[in-house]
Amino acid sequence: MENYNKVENLRTVRIPSRDLRKKYLRYQEAEYVYSIQHKKLHEMATDAKALYRIDGTVLIDRDIFDEYLEQFREE
Repeated sequence: MENYNKVENLRTVRIPSRDLRKKYLRYQEAEYVYSIQHKKLHEMATDAKALYRIDGTVLIDRDIFDEYLEQFREE
């Protein structure tokens, strides 16, 4: 139990947050992450070709959608 709280042990357990980031999001999750309403999100994800439909479930590929969003960035 003594080794449980050692700083060295905690460092080995840490995982970078980008490794925990989900690659595919459902609509509800994507609406929250991107702060975009459902209708607009669907339109943009369709244009980006980032949608996957699997047995009635729709997933958005986050990498493709992020790349698509970059074209709207203002300098």
